[in-house]
Amino acid sequence: MFQQFKRAFTTRPILTNAVIYGTLYVGAEFSQQVLSRKILTDEKKPLDVNTLKRYTLYGTLIQGPLLTVWYKWLDTRYIGTAYKIVGKKLLLDQFLMTPQIVWIFFTTMSLMEGKEDIFEECRSKFITTFQSSCIFWIPVQSINFMLIPPTFRVVYIGLCSFGWVNILCYIKRQSF
Repeated sequence: MFQQFKRAFTTRPILTNAVIYGTLYVGAEFSQQVLSRKILTDEKKPLDVNTLKRYTLYGTLIQGPLLTVWYKWLDTRYIGTAYKIVGKKLLLDQFLMTPQIVWIFFTTMSLMEGKEDIFEECRSKFITTFQSSCIFWIPVQSINFMLIPPTFRVVYIGLCSFGWVNILCYIKRQSF
């Protein structure tokens, strides 16, 4: 079974990572809804299925494929686990790619939600989200670039993203 799993990542990395990322994104949003709607409040609201669909679409169609291509490029451009190489990857990932991902996330979600100003939420939450991202992702990515084989990089990031997306879902629900 492990060999089939590994083969899927080498023969169809974009598709495999898209499915995994879509599952992780909807799983994180699902856990946030269960926590906020069914456990933390006395009010037992039904799940917001439309929001679950948006997170599924975003994780599957955007985040999984985007990160697959990004990490493939990063790994072919900067080869190795020396501190200098890992440092370059960390800087590029956190300060080049992450701002774009934050922008894509908020604007795509706003677009799918049918908001009039699809940039408003990004403007109000970008700094908080980016700061939180630095605190969360820099240690996670250090482990990623030093210890995780390239084939499983997006899966590792996906699993860590489950934690991150829970944070992101929380930030998204906040009023700034």
